[in-house]
Amino acid sequence: MTDTGIQQLDVMFGQARAENRAVLLPYLTAGIPDFESSVAIFEAMSDAGADGFEVGIPYADPLMDGPVIMAAGEYALDHGVTVDVAFDVVSAVVERTGKPVIAMTYVNPVLRHGIDAFFVKAATAGVAAVIIADLPADEAAPFKSAADESGLGLVLFAAPTTDDARLDRVLAGDPAFVYGIAEIGVTGERSEASSNTGALAARIRERSEVPIVFGVGISTPDHVAKASEVADGVIVGTAIVRRVMDAATGEEAAETLATFVADLASATRR
Repeated sequence: MTDTGIQQLDVMFGQARAENRAVLLPYLTAGIPDFESSVAIFEAMSDAGADGFEVGIPYADPLMDGPVIMAAGEYALDHGVTVDVAFDVVSAVVERTGKPVIAMTYVNPVLRHGIDAFFVKAATAGVAAVIIADLPADEAAPFKSAADESGLGLVLFAAPTTDDARLDRVLAGDPAFVYGIAEIGVTGERSEASSNTGALAARIRERSEVPIVFGVGISTPDHVAKASEVADGVIVGTAIVRRVMDAATGEEAAETLATFVADLASATRR
């Protein structure tokens, strides 16, 4: 019997905990620079030490994303990467790597499919959990119900500016993990490691044992190392996407990311 998405994540976090490290979840927009190259890049990152992946479903109005990931999404959309094609990428990545995939999207595409239908489709593709970047915790109940029905996790957000009452509501939503916003603002590379991770992690730990995964602005092995001191996982996005968009070929991107992701994976060890 295939493990549910929640079970896959539990195994992933448990293994990392036993090895005294955080999990590494590289982000990449589905289908860039093309379908086969995209899947090969995920394979290269898996071989280099990624524990799982965040796969971005391209969307025309990505409110959370900075210019690099916005450009990647526009490129993907212009080259025919629909929601269904993105799920085809997920299926191939799951099949070839055997590692959990968290699909990242926005509310509108989910509503266009129908909430239940979207989560059924995600589960069929092999998704372990879903991140809906513009979904407030106060409005998450129908999405969480659909996720539960499909055996998937739903990820909710907490930021350094999240007050205690709202943080309690986030945790009451029973997320698969809390996506901790390391730096206020849209996604993008930063020069300095975040100074927010420790305090936010401590506030969450006081209230819950839910895993904490930090993203937004985490760009280098040093950033990963600092976040890994207090988190169960880290997401690196823009620094990954930029390398793909800058590469002359998909093969070059895979080679570049194999080295970069190996360095990031080493930095997750405490």
